[in-house]
Amino acid sequence: MVSRSWSLHGGESGVGRPSFVAEFGLWDDRQAAAAEQVELQLAEVDLVRVVFCDPHGLARSKTVPADVFRTVLRNGMDFSAGPFLFDTGHAVAVDFLADAGVGVGELLGAGDFVLVPDPRTFQVLPKAGPRTAWVLGDEYLRDGTPHPLSTRGVLRRVCAEYARHDLSPVIGLEVEWYLTRLTGGPVGNAGNGFGLQGPAPEVEAVNPGYQFNLDSAYDSVADVADPLAAMLQQLGLPLRSFEHESGPGQLETTFNPMLARDAADAMLLFRTQLKQECRRRGYHASFMTLPRLASFDPSGWHLHQSVTSTKTGLNLFAEGDGLQDAISAEGHSYIAGLLARAREFSLLSVPTVNGYRRLAPEFTLAPTAVDWRFEDRSALIRVLSGGSSTHVENRIGEPCANPYLAIASQLHAGLEGLLAGPEAAHAAPAPAPLPRTLREALEAFRASESAERLLGAPLASCLTKLKESEAARFDAWCAAGPARTAPGDVTAWEHREYFGAF
Repeated sequence: MVSRSWSLHGGESGVGRPSFVAEFGLWDDRQAAAAEQVELQLAEVDLVRVVFCDPHGLARSKTVPADVFRTVLRNGMDFSAGPFLFDTGHAVAVDFLADAGVGVGELLGAGDFVLVPDPRTFQVLPKAGPRTAWVLGDEYLRDGTPHPLSTRGVLRRVCAEYARHDLSPVIGLEVEWYLTRLTGGPVGNAGNGFGLQGPAPEVEAVNPGYQFNLDSAYDSVADVADPLAAMLQQLGLPLRSFEHESGPGQLETTFNPMLARDAADAMLLFRTQLKQECRRRGYHASFMTLPRLASFDPSGWHLHQSVTSTKTGLNLFAEGDGLQDAISAEGHSYIAGLLARAREFSLLSVPTVNGYRRLAPEFTLAPTAVDWRFEDRSALIRVLSGGSSTHVENRIGEPCANPYLAIASQLHAGLEGLLAGPEAAHAAPAPAPLPRTLREALEAFRASESAERLLGAPLASCLTKLKESEAARFDAWCAAGPARTAPGDVTAWEHREYFGAF
């Protein structure tokens, strides 16, 4: 019997399951048309990275020659279930030798799933060396059904729900991150293993920081940042601005509004390619919220959002023309939805131990309570009004969050408010504190019925296990490790766990 994953016979490379896409009708007309264009482009490409986003928000990939990808494009490609099983420190968090308890039988034995490329995301990378392309894929079980643990699938379902109501969510990305210079030293393998990350990359600050938006501060890193900006434009990303923030080498990158699914895909591509290009240049980029480095300031991910009517093309949040501090009744309802789910969904926008360092009173531009205000950067929800450009900015997120889960959870909550109507705004909860620790966020998530409706029971259970494993390893380190100098200090565990990978 010949396995579907390889063959010694036949004209094809034997990768994937023959005609998997056609057999199960997995592409729409736009994807089918895009696939024809991709096949023409393959003559100009040597290698293709086939990528998906794991639950932690990290890109996982396999690289194949272009001629092999011709088969992968329509057959799909087998991937290991490992990224669904390991927590952020590569500890096994989901049992795969027995019933994992998440309702996905194919996890038993860590069996393969099938990744189907989305030809609309095919992108030639502007890098030296072999001509390499990148393409994102969607995860499927071997019987052709969507994988219950796919985070991209969650956002696809949320966007489809908007479409059923003749609505389209629009997203703007505003992301803070750190640029540091690599100084050499060990590669980080000492002591590394399952559940224990080796030493973080050794780096030094690129400037003193703490001159907000100072042109000279940006110019001090322009020899790296300017080529990065050019690379992002070559990738087709709608770059809006590059600027220097507060901390030493802390940069902010913003993008023009995009449709929600495009924004999530863009966030994954942006973070992955930025880190890789910085490494090639002798630098290290990190989307960890607060590295354990002297004088560093927390980084956030501010998610700008509005909703457009697909019937009229108008922004539902707009109220008047040029009115200051104004938002429509629909906008008020949307905000009420965000506030109602803020605590229970915080895990999806702030998924790491380190991310909760930022949600503290000492950081004045980070939210600490479930609240909203016009043009106030200390609020959870900041409303920017201005006629057709009126939108809301949710300031809770950390830059390394899974983009599909962070965006989907906020859109889901906002849509709940929209559909509830004006009574949702009147029933908005009184201001309450946001979770201050991963443990607190995990408990709120675990108690949420809405989280299971959003994610489905398997993914909600899987995420709970992944985050429980991460929190338990941190708690064990704190119990056994050296005392911190102050309760808010970032630990060596956090720096080792997140600074390199994220």
